[in-house]
Amino acid sequence: MKTIICTKPEQFDLIDTEMPVRGQGEALLKVHYIGVCGTDYHAYRGKQPYFEYPRILGHEIAAEVVEIENNAYGIKAGDNVTVIPYLFNENSIASRRGKPNACNELKVIGCHVDGAMREYISVPIHHLKKADGLTLEQTVIIEPMSIGLHGVNRAGVKADEWVLVLGAGPIGLAVMKFAKLAGAKVIALDINAERLAFCRKWAEVDHVVKAGDDVVQELERITGGDLPTSVIDATGNAQSMMNAFKYAAHGGNVVFVSLVQGDITFNDPDFHKKELTLLGSRAATSEEFDYVIDCLRQNKLDADSFITHQADFDQAIASFNHWLDPSSGVIKAIIKV
Repeated sequence: MKTIICTKPEQFDLIDTEMPVRGQGEALLKVHYIGVCGTDYHAYRGKQPYFEYPRILGHEIAAEVVEIENNAYGIKAGDNVTVIPYLFNENSIASRRGKPNACNELKVIGCHVDGAMREYISVPIHHLKKADGLTLEQTVIIEPMSIGLHGVNRAGVKADEWVLVLGAGPIGLAVMKFAKLAGAKVIALDINAERLAFCRKWAEVDHVVKAGDDVVQELERITGGDLPTSVIDATGNAQSMMNAFKYAAHGGNVVFVSLVQGDITFNDPDFHKKELTLLGSRAATSEEFDYVIDCLRQNKLDADSFITHQADFDQAIASFNHWLDPSSGVIKAIIKV
């Protein structure tokens, strides 16, 4: 079968590999679409923490079940599914406390183990989510939407509060949309004016702020001097993450959905004075996947305009390099297998 493998930083190879063997408790899937996300770009550039080469990337998956044993989930051959790509130990301390996404043994498909940039993949049945009633294009964005939802849930976003989202990439957009669905008043901050315009249209944010201006002063103007009570960073930029502390209101939350390979620092007296709460946000839960699927079925999320770029599998390597160029205007790119 055709497979794209990242052999080392900044090198993809299109090769032939053996078909995967379906193990007990697993389902063999025919991959139809793979979403490309920031993790894939970081891995390709050699900037993804906890990453080893060679690796088959791809953890945003829309697929069809080819082979499966009888199971308690009612999933059968021919069903369209997505995959919860977070493999965890159910006996770990985090899993026992209801946080399998934070398992100390977590392995993400396409990051720590080989992923879906290939024609077929075999995955544990209990990591499948049925996507009946959804298009394949809707199915392939379930995972990144769930990441954004988890960040909103970590912040405990409530109706009518001011939420600032840093970064207007795919995850930031998902954060904005689910904060809006929670009833919050949402401010988007980014360096790219075109992306900010997309935030207004796709996520229906209330305000946009361009980075580089006097951000604190503009946030105070928008919020009547209060500043946002939740600041959620989805930039993958260390400076942006450190700036988040000064954007948050007294008694507010700072949530890091993004991840950088390095240290983040903040001024402790200011942190203490504001009594801020700093939260990490990793992956997503099964329940959050269910909520996203329900939102897609109710047409609360627009997959068609969210997906801005697409490439066939044979053209994926050349297209991937193009998508890395900011001038490409990519929001979400997907690969058709």
